[in-house]
Amino acid sequence: MKITWLGHASFRIEIADQELLIDPWLDGNPVFPAERKAEAIAGATAILLTHGHGDHASEVPALAAELSVPVVGIYDLMTWFAKAHGTNVIGMNKGGTVSLGGVKATLVNAVHSSSLEGENGPVYAGAEGGYMIAGEGHTIYLSGDTDIMADMDWMGDYHKPDIGILAAGGHFTMDMERAAYAAKRYFNFKTVIPCHYKTFPLLAQNADALKAGLPGVDVHDLNPMDSVTI
Repeated sequence: MKITWLGHASFRIEIADQELLIDPWLDGNPVFPAERKAEAIAGATAILLTHGHGDHASEVPALAAELSVPVVGIYDLMTWFAKAHGTNVIGMNKGGTVSLGGVKATLVNAVHSSSLEGENGPVYAGAEGGYMIAGEGHTIYLSGDTDIMADMDWMGDYHKPDIGILAAGGHFTMDMERAAYAAKRYFNFKTVIPCHYKTFPLLAQNADALKAGLPGVDVHDLNPMDSVTI
């Protein structure tokens, strides 16, 4: 398994027979190295989307068309993509699981918001979520944009993820201290990769507090296009 951070909340995950793009925000992402876009998206088999905000979803319909791959996400937003852009979608809802080759992706709860840009302000885009991604004998908890929530208790107990990809930049999501608290209280991660940070001055610029709060856990403070192999 190879997990590559594309900056902000965007990832490429090579797992089993799949090469998944997660919330791919590339052309508009100020920290993504634009000259490496072809490398980042090459061979992608599907896109997983957590919610509708522009820093996650704005480029998804065009990218899905370019790559001829399906987009997986909350039913309401997927239906809108299909009608507005002709996107090949797999709409689901929280608690649902889809099989992508040798990988299973389960949509789980998150506490945030979800909207698209509209002429008169935000437009409803279905509910926000995260994913449990299972394959190669591992389970990845992709938190999506979220704060700590009590649902993490049963999610950790039921899915038993050993890898956590946690939004931890603060202001719009958990910060590093809150993410460390959630990881210690609700999960038993061996590996943690923070995201939704370093992108703007408003967000955390390093993962020092997360590392300090999770002794014994392999916490990766990556730069865009850095990878973790498990």
